[in-house]
Amino acid sequence: MLLPPLTNGIIHKRYKRFLADVELDSGEQVVAHCPNTGAMTGCWEPGARVQLSYADNPKRKLQWTLERVDMGAGWIGVHTGRANPVIAEAIETGLIPTLTGYQGLKREVTYTPPGHPKSRLDIFLTQGGTQAEAFVEIKNTTLLDNEIIRFPDAVTERGLKHLDVLLAAVHSGYRGVIVFAVNRPEGKHFAPANAIDKRYAQRLKDVVAQGVEIVAPRILHTPTGMEVVGLVPIELDA
Repeated sequence: MLLPPLTNGIIHKRYKRFLADVELDSGEQVVAHCPNTGAMTGCWEPGARVQLSYADNPKRKLQWTLERVDMGAGWIGVHTGRANPVIAEAIETGLIPTLTGYQGLKREVTYTPPGHPKSRLDIFLTQGGTQAEAFVEIKNTTLLDNEIIRFPDAVTERGLKHLDVLLAAVHSGYRGVIVFAVNRPEGKHFAPANAIDKRYAQRLKDVVAQGVEIVAPRILHTPTGMEVVGLVPIELDA
């Protein structure tokens, strides 16, 4: 997936969750939108190299958007909205083996399973031959704990809801799949962040035991874009 043209800079501060002070290589000081609701632990520090995109839209309050940060080992994708199209592209091109064989892919699908409120899931896969239709939820995953990549980086009630909805889908005859999009180059395997959100970690194990599928593709950042380059092993009890 291609990204918009990128501009290099250095981040000095992240504040109010959605704002970042950045010094461009030109010397210009800008305030960038930080499209990430998480804690971004280990994904930035003052002086880290960053790349921004620019939107020439007068309706926007902030024209600059923080896209990725280099903490020394390569680019980390901190724009959470980029993970979904990268994963959708990987599914369509057969780069996620467990999700191949589907001819139809819909984005941002509303689903209301029995006994649950209306929910929106990232992808719905159809026309899979003998395979059941599949609901897919994608989580941008960037927390590094030594050699383990973990999710979440903050307590997530919304994440718990998505696990319950995926399980309800499985009980209704669909496939329910959660994709932890590993959006940084480090980390030898994936595990839930039990120390940060014990409820989420336990619920993830529970729903997987009942049929929800889990996959953790690695996203590689190229000079002009992002692409899936393989799968990270999963160890739910690590």
